[in-house]
Amino acid sequence: MKINKNFLDLEASYLFSTVNKKTREYIAAHPGADVIKLSIGDVTKPICPIVIDAMRKAVDEMADEKTFRGYPPEQGYDFLREKILEWDYKKRGVELKIDEIFVSDGAKSDCGNIGDIFATDNTVAICDPVYPVYIDTNIMNGRKNNIIIMPCGVQTGFLPELPAESAPVADIIYLCFPNNPTGAVAPRSYLKKWVDYANAHHSLILFDSAYEAFVTEPDIPKSIYEIQGAKTCAIELRSFSKTAGFTG
Repeated sequence: MKINKNFLDLEASYLFSTVNKKTREYIAAHPGADVIKLSIGDVTKPICPIVIDAMRKAVDEMADEKTFRGYPPEQGYDFLREKILEWDYKKRGVELKIDEIFVSDGAKSDCGNIGDIFATDNTVAICDPVYPVYIDTNIMNGRKNNIIIMPCGVQTGFLPELPAESAPVADIIYLCFPNNPTGAVAPRSYLKKWVDYANAHHSLILFDSAYEAFVTEPDIPKSIYEIQGAKTCAIELRSFSKTAGFTG
């Protein structure tokens, strides 16, 4: 039996595990310290009452033969997909079909598993700093030497620059806005440049909008599909964990 050799290229410890370990050690050594955690995006307050009420109702339904349910539909329940369509997209002027919406077990697993669809020789453009799942999953899929790092510091306004014409084409492009971890947001004109690039080079944008609920300015897109041309080059990944303050 042989293991996947690509796993040997991963860091010895998952970033957030390392941060949590160091945080616990610091708190133990400084019990009176007021620690502000800026690592994993977890909740800090109780779940809102409407969610608790819905969970209680769902548990009661599972105890009633008339409303009991087993496995859900493979694409997700229609009532949920219809609400996602109505609240997350139609209100932003985005026209999608219900069969274009897939409900999964979470954005994190989608970020990782979706890479299984694509060939290992694709080049992958990833921002720096970055949510570590993007890097780790591509390393596990054998793309360690095909990763293009896009610096996102003060010098770039915390936004990644498009690859130069002379640079290798980015086949898969990870974009996250509002960004994790910098908090940067992307104006429409900026996202349009990425959409045009992807369509021109037959590339795919994986757009992580887990933090879209924090966008309050009307001129800042919450969805990549608000940009003309995005439907032919982008897959959007969303999450309820940040919107509803309910992780896990």
